[in-house]
This record gives sequence, C-alpha cells and structure tokens, in this order.
Amino acid sequence: MTSIVLDPPLVSSKATAVGIATRAEPVVRIDNLTIGFRGRHATRPVVGPIDLTVHAGECVALVGESGSGKSVTARSLVGLNGANAEWRADRFEIAGVDARAHRERDWRAIRGRQIGYVLQDALVSLDPLWRVRDLIAEAQRGVPSREVHARSTDILKSVGIDDPERRLVQYPHQLSGGLRQRVLIGTAIAGGASLLIADEPTTALDMTVQRQILALLRARRDAGDALLLISHDLAVVGDLADRVLVMRAGRVVEQGPTREVLTAPSHPYTRQLLAAIPVPASRGFRLATETRPEESPATSATITTPAAAVRIPLPRKRIVADTRVLSVESISKRYGAPPDTPAALDDVSFTLSKGETLGIVGESGSGKSTVARIVLGLIAADSGQVLLDGEAWSTLPESARRSRRAGLQLIAQDPYSSFDPRYTVGQLIGESLDSAGIRGEARNRRVLQLLDEVRLGASCYHRYPRELSGGQRQRVAIARAFAPNPALLVADEPVSALDVSIQAQVLDLLAELQAEHGTAMLFISHDLGVVHHVADRIIVMRQGRIVETGPVERVFSAPAHPYTAALLDALPGLPEPAPQTAALA
Repeated sequence: MTSIVLDPPLVSSKATAVGIATRAEPVVRIDNLTIGFRGRHATRPVVGPIDLTVHAGECVALVGESGSGKSVTARSLVGLNGANAEWRADRFEIAGVDARAHRERDWRAIRGRQIGYVLQDALVSLDPLWRVRDLIAEAQRGVPSREVHARSTDILKSVGIDDPERRLVQYPHQLSGGLRQRVLIGTAIAGGASLLIADEPTTALDMTVQRQILALLRARRDAGDALLLISHDLAVVGDLADRVLVMRAGRVVEQGPTREVLTAPSHPYTRQLLAAIPVPASRGFRLATETRPEESPATSATITTPAAAVRIPLPRKRIVADTRVLSVESISKRYGAPPDTPAALDDVSFTLSKGETLGIVGESGSGKSTVARIVLGLIAADSGQVLLDGEAWSTLPESARRSRRAGLQLIAQDPYSSFDPRYTVGQLIGESLDSAGIRGEARNRRVLQLLDEVRLGASCYHRYPRELSGGQRQRVAIARAFAPNPALLVADEPVSALDVSIQAQVLDLLAELQAEHGTAMLFISHDLGVVHHVADRIIVMRQGRIVETGPVERVFSAPAHPYTAALLDALPGLPEPAPQTAALA
C-alpha cells in the first residue's frame, strides 16, 4: 500500500508542541445560525437555529440523513448557498473575522486560501477541460512557478496516487472515480487552508485508499488545521472525528464527543442511524422502526422520529444452482496498446446462478466496472466471451442482442445522471417496459405496481427526478430495473452515495425484490460491509485479475489471499465504548 508522506510545504505552520485543540480562539464560531431559501411566496427555512464551533487541531463531524441540512450548513462557511439564500446569525466568525457582512469578493478571498472544500462528486467539481497538473497548479496561488511541478507531484503522492507524473497530464474523464476524488482532495490541500471542509470525501473510495485519505486528513488535523467532516459513514466519523453533531430536519438533535455519541446515543434518531449500519448479524434481516409524529421546527412539517429499531426477517430467496444465468469465460481487456498500458482485465472467469448474488470487490481501477460494461454488452472484450442463459451474448452484433436486452438490467451508482431530466417518474419506469413489449393500460398498471413495490406510491408518478431525494431516485432506478422482470441485474455501487438509514432500506428492498422475482444479481461495491450484507459469493479483484473467490462467509472469516486480508483490515469500525470505571467504596 502506498505510504503517505507529508512534506513540509503541505503541513500547516500553525502546529505547536501542545495545546492545538484547546486554543482560545476557534477557527469557526457560529451562534444561532438560521438558513432559508426564498420561494415564490415565502422563504422556506431549512437550517437552524444551530451553533457550530471548530478549533484548530480539531475534527468536527456533521452526520444525518439526506436533507438534514449538513451540506447547506457547510456551504454557508464559504458563501456558496446561492443568491436566493437568506441567512442570519448572532455570531459568524471565521479565523476571528466577522463574516456576516461579507460580499462575494470577500468570500473569494476565503475560498481555497483560508477554507478548502472537498465535494462528493469529483467529476462535476473538476474542470473537464483542464489537465490534472492545471487543476493542482491553480490551487497553489502564491507558490513560485519553479516549485509548482515538484509540489504537485508530492500532493498527488500524499493522496495515494501512484505514478503521479502520468496522472498530471491526464484529464478528469481519463481517471477512475477513486482517482478523481483523490485529485479533488489534492486541490483542496494545495492551497494550505487552515480549515478543510470534507463533504463525503471517501464515498467513492475503496477501503485501502479510504484509509490513506483518512490518515492524510488526520495528519492535517494533528498538524493544527481545523476539519469539518460531513459523512453518512459513521465508521469513518468514528475513526476521524473528535466531536459529532447529529442533524435532522435542520436541527442538531444530539452532539458530543464522538465515542460517547456513537457508543451510547441518547436520541432515538441517532440509535436508528447506528442500527442501519450493515453488519454480519443483520444478514437476511430488514430494519423496522416504530415511529411517532413530531413537528419539525425547521420545516413546519410533520416528520417521524424512531421510537425503536428492530430487525425482522426478509423473504428467503431460493438459489437454483443448476440454472446458469451468466457465464463469463476468460475475458481480457486492455485500454490502449501494450506495453504502455496495463491490462484492465486479464483472464477473468466466473458464473452466476438464478437467484444468486455475486459480489465483486476491489480497489478503484481493479477492473470491476470493466467487467460490468462487458457483461452489459456496452464494450467488447479483447478475448473470451460472455454467455447469457447459456447462449452467446458478447460475441453477437448489437442488432442480435437488442431483443434480449430486457432480460439484463442495470442499477447505476448515480441514478440522477442516468435519468432523462425531462421525463417524469412514470415515463422513466414505463420506458423500461417498452422494451418488454408492455404498453397502454397494462403499462400504466405495471408502473403503479412497481411504485408500490419500492414504497414510493402513486403520488410520485408525475414527479420529476429533481423533485426527489437521493433515496427516492434510487428507488425509481430499482423499479425501472425490475420492470421487465430481468433474469440478471447488474448493480454498480447502487448505495454508495446514500446515508446509512436509506442505504439499509434500499438493500432490504433489493433483497425482497430479488427473492420475489428470482433474479440473479451481480453486485459491485467497494464497501465490504454492504457486500457482506447482500452477497452469497464474492470475487476479489486486483489489477484486472481475480485473486480470491468463494462463499462470502468463508472469505470474510478466513481470507486466503494477503490482498483480501488487507482490504478487510482497512475496513473502519465504530469506536469501542469507553471502559467502565468501578466506583470506589
């Protein structure tokens, strides 16, 4: 694994021998912050009032479900909530300076220099017309030009990127999702800011690279920089944060030292988030919560707060081992000509039976998504073949495959990017039924049935993707995939962008629909906890080859390959409860 080396130019000069985290003057101090957005008739409140303080040498985490106000709160620190945002606070200080009267030019002076921002979606955040070297150089304002190249190379090394000289001349679209995220973190680090806001910084990263990034962020915190972490991954929060604030409906419902909040939560909502984390004991079970109505001060709308969380069994699925839905036979793929480019896939073979879930894990660039694209018939293998239901698939021309495509469906990582924004939910799901020859009134009935199956209901039929939350959009993607009753479902990182409670609901929904329809599923993920929760067998890939395969329980409990053991070792865990001190008589 690539070691992380922080050269002096990358380390904050604010570090002192002792007392960093207890400095009297915090880097961020906010009292009674409220944020709303102007609508056609009134301003809609979304956050507050909340207080937030972050000291130098401290990591504070904001956690909560999608829509809880985490990112809106963070964006207010750099003036990026948009022209229709209205906010006020009794105190809003950044590095001791009152920012309540800041104009756009004042915010521009803060961004990158005082505050670095790492967004979740690196592909959207990075300029597609700039090479990596230009992106890193642009963030190093004030650095002598003769030093920029060497420092850019060190920055890429520090975020776990091998062969930085080659990566510097590439464009963002030429990088994997994990590499793009590391470049984005590099651009935030390059400016030497005293506060780093990391909004889901490890969502797209595999476990070993995630550990490197967490080590890098921890090193910056220990060097004296302040860190505001936004994450739905409570294990990441437990590994890095000193304090945690749990947000729901724009309010902080619980806060305190990380170990205390994550091991002995006092609020039912925090307990629900912790109960939703995929763990070995939860395999084959659905999370169920009793709820009671509660009025949300931030939205003046009725919401539900969990009163208890229990696990109930999911429907038992049936694997038909002698019915091969998918056979992948010795496929290889190389992007570019040897020896300049390594093989993306090298002699990969596996099978998948009816009703079975096969998990594929591995680092970014290991070949997981290339396997998916070849199976889906989106790209051709250089050698080998793919059989679908025992018949030729990958070697056929597209004209011969088209009539069979309804039996093979995809759930993409980002459903919003895969949806036509002009289509309503009913049209998106109905489009999948057209390929199966289901039209007219039968088509409408099937769409409404699917909306019920994914627990959205008929009220979503005429809504557009932009009007849905991330979890709701993923449910629409699942409904669209199951619409033609496919024999094979390819799920490529289907829950990586979702918070833990919505993730648990989506995973349980997938398991329920798979059991009902007998669908075989190829499940690709870098999240080993999720794969353990859903898979029957597992394939571990590295540098285009399968290094280990077997039943999921055996691979997780007794990995045979050192690389598998390294992946499992890199899996972050929740903190242990504080030891109990016996009372003295």
